[in-house]
Amino acid sequence: MDDAAALRRKAFVDAARELFFVNGYAGTTMSSIASKVGGSKTTLWTYFPSKEDLFAAVVDDIVAQYGDALAIDLPLDEPVRDVLRVFGNVLMTKLTATPLLSLYRLVIGEAERFPHLSETFYARGPRRGKARAAAWVAEKMARGEIRMGDPMRAIQQFTGLCQSGVYQFAVLGLSEGRDLGRLQDEVDAAVDTFCRAWCVETAEPA
Repeated sequence: MDDAAALRRKAFVDAARELFFVNGYAGTTMSSIASKVGGSKTTLWTYFPSKEDLFAAVVDDIVAQYGDALAIDLPLDEPVRDVLRVFGNVLMTKLTATPLLSLYRLVIGEAERFPHLSETFYARGPRRGKARAAAWVAEKMARGEIRMGDPMRAIQQFTGLCQSGVYQFAVLGLSEGRDLGRLQDEVDAAVDTFCRAWCVETAEPA
């Protein structure tokens, strides 16, 4: 794709994101996206054959900008607590960014009518991140630093702990969700709770 085509594609993705967030998935048409960019539906279709393809591109674009937690280094030779603390802080800083909150609200709002949107969102973001973190947990289990069990369940419990406070308020747009200064303390508490349940403390002192 040459520069002009790449810029054109980005313009369609940006327009789609704006309209999806304002009007919802069902309330946004390919015609309205093309009109916002100033092109024809025929041109739009050459880049994205369907609205679902365009939604997937919007998800990919947001994940590329805010999905640092998907690629964060998870060193095996560092203590469990230290790695989880860094991972949790990056995860929650990104999850509370406005574009990711807006995307999450959009997916939840359309999930009943368009379940494939949830599948697309989960596959391109949370599933990838949790699978990678679970692989790290599995190795720590093999090393005897985390007690044996289901690595995916362990990481699901950790991320759930991280998302149990400010994030819940932020998703709902409540004033408490704007107090992002609490995230550090909440992640620290999540790490402590997780390690009380999962860590082999003789190998991983508090």
